Order: sequence, then structure tokens, then C-alpha cells
Amino acid sequence: MQIDESAVMGGRAPASQAVRDFETGLRRRKVMVIVSQVAFGVVFLAFWQWASGRLIDPFFVSSPSLVFGKLYTWLLNGELFHHLSITLYATAIGFVIGSAIGFALGLLFGKFAFLAEVMDPYITALYSIPKLALAPLFIIWFGIGIESKIAVSASIVFFVVFLNTYSGVREVNPLYIHATQIMGASQWAVMRTVIIPSATAWVITGLKVSVPYALVGTVIGEFMSSNRGIGFIIAQATGLFDTNSVFAGILVLAVVGAVINSILKRVEGWLLRWRG
Repeated sequence: MQIDESAVMGGRAPASQAVRDFETGLRRRKVMVIVSQVAFGVVFLAFWQWASGRLIDPFFVSSPSLVFGKLYTWLLNGELFHHLSITLYATAIGFVIGSAIGFALGLLFGKFAFLAEVMDPYITALYSIPKLALAPLFIIWFGIGIESKIAVSASIVFFVVFLNTYSGVREVNPLYIHATQIMGASQWAVMRTVIIPSATAWVITGLKVSVPYALVGTVIGEFMSSNRGIGFIIAQATGLFDTNSVFAGILVLAVVGAVINSILKRVEGWLLRWRG
């Protein structure tokens, strides 16, 4: 007599098969997405190469072959790594400073509503100022060195992280706070065990969004006044009408931004794994 194993296992075998089919479908979809992304990139570059000199003057759009040739030259002479390292350094320092101050003030203003109401018009006024308008002021304060680029980057990051942290703290359920206080928790314990964990998703979103903005701030500062960095290369090439270098610099920034975004997605998934 042959026993139906799936019946003995209470129907778990079909369920396991459904899970495997679902996972297989996800893997296939992921592969199709990657293949489609690569195919789109190849088609775009091929069309760009074909259109350059046929539909559009190469002086205005260059071509993939010339752009990658310029990048290859930069790689050989070390110019790419030299300028890119400076841009990334200023971006990293600006991000750390801006996010640290933004996170701290976001917690402070979120915890003390009266302070937030008093400072609201001033924060709104500062946030409304285009950060490009602040770049000349930072150059006057900090000089034309890397410090002014860090300041521009930090100023942009600050507001993004501050607003997200503040919103996350204000969205914490008061019942959790009161319950923790009833059990005798101190203000710091409430902040550490309830407010910060509850606002984590908001804070991570702010950090994730602010990283590309930190890069933008650094490049803006390099546009304004600099003698090194990717922004300096693009600004110098623009003055010389060197379209190949301009596109090469833009491509470097695009690749760096995409890599950073990919890393941030993985970090976000790891930090928020508790959400299932």
C-alpha cells in the first residue's frame, strides 16, 4: 500500500512547491529586468553613436566612442582617480557633518514641540534659500579650498535629514511613549528605546535621499571655484568647449550616483530587515 506523503504532511508539500514556484518566478523576473536594462543601454549607446555626425553635430553631443576614449585617457594618466577621489572625499565629509547635525536637531525639535514652533519660520526661510546662492558665501567664509565644497554639501544634506528625522519623531505613537514613561523610563531611555527605533525608517529614507544631494552639493561648489575635482573638470571643459570631457565627467558622476544608490538600497534592506 502506497501512502500519499503530501497527505501525511498535512498538505505542506504543495505549499512548498508553490513557494518554490514563486521564488523561481522572482528570479526569472530579476534576470529579465537586468537583461532589459542592459539591452536598453546598448541600444541607447548604439543610437547615440549612429546619430552623432548624421543627425546631430558631434560638437554638441560628442559620441560614445570619443567619450569612452577620453575616460580611457584619464584612467591611464591617473587624472580620473585624482579628481574623483577629491570629489568623493568632500562628498563623504559633507554628508557625515550634514547628516549628524540634521539628525541631532531633528530629534531635538521633534521631541520638544514648543521649540519646533518657535524655530519653524526660521527653518522654513533657510530651507527656501537655493543652496546655489549659498555657495559664494561659503567660498568667502572658507576659501576656495575643499572646505567650501564640504560646507555646500553639508548644507544640502542637513535639511533633508533634519526634515525626515523631525517627521519621523513626530509620527511616533504617543501611546508607546506614555507606556514607557509609566514603567519608569527616563527621557533618554524613551528616546533610545522608543523614539529612535520608531523613526528609523524615516531617518534611513532621509539618509538615502541625501547622499546623491551631497554629491550634487560638492559638484556645485567645484563649479563655483575649484582647481580639482570632477566638477572642476566639467567646468574647465565647458570653458574650452570640450564636449568630450564634459560628457565624460557627467558619465562619471552618473555611474558614481548609480553605484551609491545600489549600495544604499542594500544597506536599507539590511537595516530594515525586521520589517519582513
